Amino acid sequence: MSKNPIGPLMADVAGLQLGAEDRETLSHPLVGGVILFARNYSDPEQLRALCDDLRRLKRPRLLIAVDHEGGRVQRFRVGFTRIPAMRTLGKLYAEDPARARREATAHGATIGRELAAFGIDLCFAPVLDRDAGVSQVIGDRAFSDDIAAVVELARAFWRGLASAGMAATGKHFPGHGAVVADSHHELPVDRRPFAELEATELAPFKALVADGIPSLMLAHVRYTAFDETPASLSRKWIAGYLRRKLGYKGAVFCDDLSMGGAAAVGPMEDRARAALAAGCDMLPVCNDRPALIALLDALRDLKPGAAAGRRLAALYLDKSAAAAAAAGG
Repeated sequence: MSKNPIGPLMADVAGLQLGAEDRETLSHPLVGGVILFARNYSDPEQLRALCDDLRRLKRPRLLIAVDHEGGRVQRFRVGFTRIPAMRTLGKLYAEDPARARREATAHGATIGRELAAFGIDLCFAPVLDRDAGVSQVIGDRAFSDDIAAVVELARAFWRGLASAGMAATGKHFPGHGAVVADSHHELPVDRRPFAELEATELAPFKALVADGIPSLMLAHVRYTAFDETPASLSRKWIAGYLRRKLGYKGAVFCDDLSMGGAAAVGPMEDRARAALAAGCDMLPVCNDRPALIALLDALRDLKPGAAAGRRLAALYLDKSAAAAAAAGG
């Protein structure tokens, strides 16, 4: 692995293979990761060629990620096992906790094994949001409204991913499940007292942080009792609460800076600089290539951080574990 730090931006790919603009953009030293979408998949052979191309593109190589939770959020379908929404596990947990944990581990192992076969490093899962019954964008992506169920099932799911050599990413810290607005389109605001947030939304994250989950993704949500700045761009939330108070050592991903929840705070450059200053290690900028190219130019003075690079490097696929999982070991 190169001694150069991993760049802090995560880009996307336009189609089924890398075009000239994709190659130029992804080769930029500030780009350290790439996220794949449904538009990047037609069949296993094509995906293998694309991932091989991405891994060869630069050193240190790109961190390859995908949202592949199951249910509504599963980017690759034909040729992959269809994973049910995580809510099905929460319902099972209410009847048979042990069986629900086993199935959560099995789903995590299936996702990890199938993605690892293509050299994909990271699945942005599990969802640690508690479903409070008001958020349609979270909804059945959450395991449950019961905190104990969320914690136990997320641990089991993570165990399955790890068995295939894949890191887990808990999302969306400090909790997106109790706000009505969809942060893809606008900035949700949670006005509840902080003590209530700690007892509810934060509880699963605190448990998984204590377990050492290797990465987290931040929510574009404003929690007025703690900070007027959205959590994804908040130094109080990231450097203060998450790093200092909870002692979190893993990698921190901002949610996509192209989303409406981030746009509410200003232009793309302002969002990116705020997220980095707050303590985010990697910033996805998706589905807006002109904005990403302009951002790369605006941030030309930025030097990738060595500490952030080390945290991100820890998320690369463990190939030995992936091989053992593929062999049934």
